Amino acid sequence: MSERQRKRELGLELLANLEDEDLPMSAVVDRIETITTSPSLTREILDTADRRGLIDREDGRIRVRRGGTFVRFESQVIQRDGEFECRRCGASIATGHFVRFDAGELGPFGSSCVRKVLGRE
Repeated sequence: MSERQRKRELGLELLANLEDEDLPMSAVVDRIETITTSPSLTREILDTADRRGLIDREDGRIRVRRGGTFVRFESQVIQRDGEFECRRCGASIATGHFVRFDAGELGPFGSSCVRKVLGRE
């Protein structure tokens, strides 16, 4: 699997597991940017999610269509100590939070940013 395909699948899993069911497009793009800042790959992730029935797009909003899927913090979010930079805000962090998906791991994030990325805050 190429790096682009891996990032696309990671983005699809992230969208499928968002806690928020209805978000503005800007909030969804903010989350996808933790995986890629490529506009073409972001568009590919959104188009593929739409085709696979993971999301609906309407009037600049994204509605997540999931069947009870969400990230389980106890088993899917792991913590590692070290010197990290948060993928969302860029802050230096001593404890990185990583989200485990089938397509790979997403992170590191600080404790509040991992919650924001997943829609828990």
